[in-house]
Amino acid sequence: MSRTSGVTNEPPLKLREKAYRNFTARLLSRDIRPGQFISQRELVEITGMPLGAIRELVPRLEADGLITTVPQRGMQIAHVDLNLIRNAFQFRMFMEREAAAYFVETAPDAALESLRQQHLEVIERARRGISEDLIRQAQETDWNFHDTIIDHLDNEIVSNAYRVNSIKIRLIRQEQTRLYDALVVPVMEEHLRIIDVFFQRSPQSASAAIAEHIANARNRAMKL
Repeated sequence: MSRTSGVTNEPPLKLREKAYRNFTARLLSRDIRPGQFISQRELVEITGMPLGAIRELVPRLEADGLITTVPQRGMQIAHVDLNLIRNAFQFRMFMEREAAAYFVETAPDAALESLRQQHLEVIERARRGISEDLIRQAQETDWNFHDTIIDHLDNEIVSNAYRVNSIKIRLIRQEQTRLYDALVVPVMEEHLRIIDVFFQRSPQSASAAIAEHIANARNRAMKL
């Protein structure tokens, strides 16, 4: 991309998508914090995108619930509170129960075995000691597990809606339940138990297993 005085030769749609990706990346890296007030000019600096792209980005962020406009104060990043936790996990519950039922009926054994091996690798590494790099791998394995189940639906509308909600879930985890040392092995083992259920190829059992897992995560977030 070439930029001169805020002018770029990239098509507007591509700029909007890049601005969205840059914003969410900075949000999840905690360069932007939940509840923080921010201006369009600050978003330009944070994302490295031109003002025009930011102006087109803002309505999408509002529609996704990632920012709200507060009268006389400006734009506020989504605040992590009990309402957000309840809504985000309820949405996730509805989506993943149905997706898990479909996944176990149609996913090949190789897909299930791949998920199993990813989790076993994290547990094997954990036996040699917990490090920041291992925690990152465990978190990516956790996210990939759930994304794989959703994406197997091959439904772009569902996947996009789920991705937006996942950003909120990850914000909640940053504030409440980041996958820290003591949770790495238990969460991986919990996933492995779910994968064992998946191999039974029972949609009802799969839905129940994933629902229990999401409820456990929600309760940790709510500190119940």
